[in-house]
Amino acid sequence: MFHRKSGTGTTRSGEAPRQVQAGDIHGRKSGLALFFAVTFTTTWAFWLIAIALGGSPTSSPTAIPYLLGGFGPVFGAIVVRARRARRREPVPARTVKFRQGTRLFWVPPLLVPASASVVAGALLADLLGGPGVSLTEGRELISTVGGVVPFFVSMLVAGPLAEEPGWRGTAYPRLRASMSRLRAGLLLGAVWAVCHLPLFFIEGTVQAEFGLISWSGLMFSLSVIPVALLTGYAYERAGVAASIAVHLGFNATMAVLTVESPVTQAFIVAVQVVLASALLATRRDRRTEPPVQAGPHPHQALTEASPRVSPTRG
Repeated sequence: MFHRKSGTGTTRSGEAPRQVQAGDIHGRKSGLALFFAVTFTTTWAFWLIAIALGGSPTSSPTAIPYLLGGFGPVFGAIVVRARRARRREPVPARTVKFRQGTRLFWVPPLLVPASASVVAGALLADLLGGPGVSLTEGRELISTVGGVVPFFVSMLVAGPLAEEPGWRGTAYPRLRASMSRLRAGLLLGAVWAVCHLPLFFIEGTVQAEFGLISWSGLMFSLSVIPVALLTGYAYERAGVAASIAVHLGFNATMAVLTVESPVTQAFIVAVQVVLASALLATRRDRRTEPPVQAGPHPHQALTEASPRVSPTRG
C-alpha cells in the first residue's frame, strides 16, 4: 500500500482529501430554502382555495385545488432539480439513485413493518381496554371507491406519490449532508406536520373530522414524526420507491382500520417510535463529507515547502 505525506495528513493511494467547498454548502442551503418555499407556497395556496370553495375534497370544484395542493412537494422538487440542472450542480451525495435496481428488493420488507406497526398499535389499544379493532368501516370505504384496486390507487396517489419525491427524494438528502438521520428525520417530520395544517380546515378530510384543537388532531400531528423517521430510513435503503411503499403501508392500513381514537393513535405512535429506533440503531450513521478545512498554519506551510518524502511500501 502506498502512502504520501502532505500538510493535510496522510491519504491512501495518493488521493487528496476531499474538502467541502463554500459554494457546495451555499447551494445545499439555498436548494433547501427554495424547496420549502415552493412547497409551502403551492400547497397552502391550493388548499386555501379549497377552503374558500367549501364542500368535500372529492366533489367538484374543490377536488382540483385539494389534489394539486397535495403535490406541493413534487412542485418543489421539480423547481429545485431544474435549477440544479441549469447550474450544472452535482447531485447531493446522500441521494439514492433509482437505477440501483438491487436496492428495490428492500421495498416489500419495508412495506410490511410499516403496515404491521399500525395493526400492532391498534391491537395493543384494544387489548388494554381501548377502542376495538373493526374492519367494517374499512370494507365500506373500499366498496365506496370501487374496490381494492381503486382504493390502493387512490391511497398511492393522494399521499405517497404526491409527497415522497419532494420530502424524501429532494429535501432529505440535503439535510443529511449536514446532520444525522435522526435529526434530519425529526426536522423534516416537524416541517411535514406544519405543512398539513390547512387540511384541518377543509371540510370532509380526516383532519377536519379530528379538529385541530383536539387530542386526535394532536396525535395526528405527532404521528408524522415517526413516519418521517421510517420513510427516511426506507429512502436510504432503496430510494423513493421504498419511502413511497412505507408511506402507502401506513396510510392504507390506517384507512382500513379507520383509526380515529386518540388512544389508538397514541399506541400506534409508540409502536412506530420503537420500530424506528430499532431500525436506526441497526445502521451505522456515517458522514459523507468531512468538515470544512481551514487554510494551512504558517508552520505547516514551511513544512510543505520542504522536500517531500518519497512513497514507501507499507
